[in-house]
Amino acid sequence: MKSDYKRLGDYIQLVDFRNRDLSITFLRGIATSKQLIESNANMTGVSLSNYKIVGNRQFVYTSDTSRRGDRIALALNTGVNCVVSSIYTVFKVVDENALLPEFLFLWFQRTEFDRYTRFHSWGSARETFDWADMCDVSLPIPDIDEQRKYVTLYKALQKNQQAYEKTIDDLQLICDTFLEALKNSEPNKLLGDYIYQSDERNGDLNNDNLRAISVDKKFMASKSDKNKLNLASYKLIHPRQFGYVTVTSRNGEKISIAILEGKDCIVSSTYCVFGVTDTSVLLPEYLFLWFKRTEFDRYARFHSSGSARETFDWADMCNVTLPIPGIEIQESIVAIHHTLETRKRLNIQLKSQIQKLCPILMRGVVENMA
Repeated sequence: MKSDYKRLGDYIQLVDFRNRDLSITFLRGIATSKQLIESNANMTGVSLSNYKIVGNRQFVYTSDTSRRGDRIALALNTGVNCVVSSIYTVFKVVDENALLPEFLFLWFQRTEFDRYTRFHSWGSARETFDWADMCDVSLPIPDIDEQRKYVTLYKALQKNQQAYEKTIDDLQLICDTFLEALKNSEPNKLLGDYIYQSDERNGDLNNDNLRAISVDKKFMASKSDKNKLNLASYKLIHPRQFGYVTVTSRNGEKISIAILEGKDCIVSSTYCVFGVTDTSVLLPEYLFLWFKRTEFDRYARFHSSGSARETFDWADMCNVTLPIPGIEIQESIVAIHHTLETRKRLNIQLKSQIQKLCPILMRGVVENMA
């Protein structure tokens, strides 16, 4: 241990309060992104009485570090009390006049700490970083006023990011409300009158940009080995055309459909490819907004048919109905949605940059204490 480093075990203690009276029903899990998240556990018939309570400004982590992408799942609860699995470790800072929980969390968010926990994990069937290992962590702990400076800076950046994120929520609400309002103000039109099916093949083998379509409504790189495939029979898709997988079973109640925004690509001959007949009447981007709605996923599943596998074929797609307002209105909602998607991407980048700030702040702590 460096001379100016302190043993963490001298500043923290275990917390083991159980939810015996079932007063808390707010169940959370832990992500490797160092956040408390909604639990994916099936809680049908499961009692929360033995689950551990995590109070505000208390920590929780999963000692099992294997199969987590070389990261430890750890979080600081900054909200209301919640419950977590009894196999998780919950702890708190003993004296917040000596060590701020938020300052400690800055240390935990460093990629160096992830590497440290993986290196010091041990076990055979699974590797763990247990409580004793956590207590043996050493870190620089400056005086409390200095800690507050670093925490204040970090919180200010977080607050700005959260304010930016709020604008995303507002734009999402505008888009959703706008589309819902159109259902009541515009007559539904038969989609088949506005689209055409395309069956252009890659016969000359000029295109090897092989893509697949995810249930997230995006084109993605195909996992197939192009060298083992005859790409001549694959279908070509051009920008602003759509592709979708007709099979809807075993897709998590979603349909795999996407609009191509980049360069020409090819997809499996089993996919259905189509475009908009007249883009001055129906914008492909406006149509895609309807395809992205969960209501369309439910519609496609409900209208799928088959025995061994259920499909939503071309005839089913043509029978879809939706409101098609004037082109100016379509352009307006598409522009708002474009802004929304741009802000979503920027928000992800902003979160990433704030995360990267943690090691920079801690480097400053180490240098100031040297």
